[in-house]
Amino acid sequence: MDQYAVLGFPIGHSKSPVIHQQFAQQTNQSLAYKAIEVKPEAFDKTIADFFKASGKGVNCTVPLKELAFEKVDSLTERAKFSGAVNTIKLLDDGSLLGDNTDGVGLLSDLCEHLDLSLDGKRILVLGAGGAARGILGPLLEVKPSCLCLANRTVSKAQTMQQLFAPIGDIQSSSYEALAGQQFDLIINATSASLTGDLPPLAKGLLAINGVCYDLAYSQQPTAFVRWGEEQGASLSIDGLGMLVEQAAHAFNVWRDVMPDTLAIRASLRS
Repeated sequence: MDQYAVLGFPIGHSKSPVIHQQFAQQTNQSLAYKAIEVKPEAFDKTIADFFKASGKGVNCTVPLKELAFEKVDSLTERAKFSGAVNTIKLLDDGSLLGDNTDGVGLLSDLCEHLDLSLDGKRILVLGAGGAARGILGPLLEVKPSCLCLANRTVSKAQTMQQLFAPIGDIQSSSYEALAGQQFDLIINATSASLTGDLPPLAKGLLAINGVCYDLAYSQQPTAFVRWGEEQGASLSIDGLGMLVEQAAHAFNVWRDVMPDTLAIRASLRS
């Protein structure tokens, strides 16, 4: 049986095994999928051992995505720009292909399931770390009128701005400099809200009928989701839908079949 896994540290909370086993049942694919806790210093050995023992593909989560980027033999275009790999596939020639399905997973959730149109909209992304880097390219592709990246350390946002300049214009900003601006969609790409923290966001940043989206997900509303509700968002939601959608795209990379996500999304929400 083909073996797949998600690697990360910590990994006990991962919903990926449940998601991928349901995808396999739905699409009549014979495979096994498990979670493996891997510290960064053990990543290379774990990857080597896994693919020697019938492994066909892995997902990588925090803090291994950048290590995976360096480990693979080839990269998809979206992985090259993201600077991180969340999906590795063993190719027929024995080499490893690295992909990043985070950005396309986010767009699938926003545009297909939440029925949002992002063309011509003003979008603000909070945080300039790896999570933001994985979604900026796909966000530029939907042609927003403005894509602004805000970070406590502005130089990090400026670095992202320069990196993505070949494919689109990103405005870099401090949080304080956002005051007086308004955005149709605000995406939290920091992990702060899971611990109850938020960047110093000014009131009035969210436009009328604006949407707030937290890439993080939790059983209880995150601090950012609650902030969005307080700001009068028409929708303020966490990233559970993105989790399912990026998983579906990873499954498609491995098995060449795109699973339907509606049932698993509903069961995870309940």
